[in-house]
Amino acid sequence: MKKRTYLIGAILCVLAIAGCEKVITLDLDNADPRIVIDANVNDQFENQIVRVSKTYSFSESNKFNGISGAKVVLTTMDGDVINYSETASKGIYRSPRMRGKPGVEYTMTVTVEGKTYVSVSAMPFKVSLDSLTFKQFDFFGSINTYIAANFEDPGYTADQYRYILKVKDKVEEDAVSDDRFNNGNHAANVLYYELDDLANGDTLEVELQCIDRPVYKYFFTLEQISGDGGPPVSPENPPSNFSNGALGVFNAYTSSKRTALIKKP
Repeated sequence: MKKRTYLIGAILCVLAIAGCEKVITLDLDNADPRIVIDANVNDQFENQIVRVSKTYSFSESNKFNGISGAKVVLTTMDGDVINYSETASKGIYRSPRMRGKPGVEYTMTVTVEGKTYVSVSAMPFKVSLDSLTFKQFDFFGSINTYIAANFEDPGYTADQYRYILKVKDKVEEDAVSDDRFNNGNHAANVLYYELDDLANGDTLEVELQCIDRPVYKYFFTLEQISGDGGPPVSPENPPSNFSNGALGVFNAYTSSKRTALIKKP
């Protein structure tokens, strides 16, 4: 009788909760648009790219809201000045072909709609990606295959890394780490994107970027917001390294890439 009484009570409780349900309409105010700057300088001899855009309201479609007419200037600590030109794509700016230098601090200045936004990023010394290896892990009886980035961490600096995994030319994973636990040792960091559904002949590319600490904090926070680094945290804007309230990040980094080909028995 005790068990039956408990069951009846539980059912009544559920019905009471269901009877109290009502539709709640959220009043989502549209925030004022903000400038977003995505700027990169790497150690490859190429056109360096800066993207300048604005945020959009809840009622607008998710798109790149590029802004024309910005003045984009890169300055080195030695006083060298590189001016960027706007491309045919609205909001996309590029430098002449150039190569960034490790150990050099760069200043990115973007002037748009009457305001100037400044960011500083120091390009770390390069750590090269040695190889890619495949790793298998058993999760609750299911064996999944992942790829690991292998490299030697230098022991004389505190280093931060960003990993970009492309599968068939599409970015599928973007993650960061630091060397708190492997400073001066061999690293074999796994990128947790399942590879078991890939077919023979499919290609993978992993890019290892060496990034400075503020850039690491930006991408680490982005990971936490999206839930890639564990349970999602409360939504917030990642800590931009631009002044004057701009969103986004300026990343001066070194790049090392390796490719792999899927071969199944």
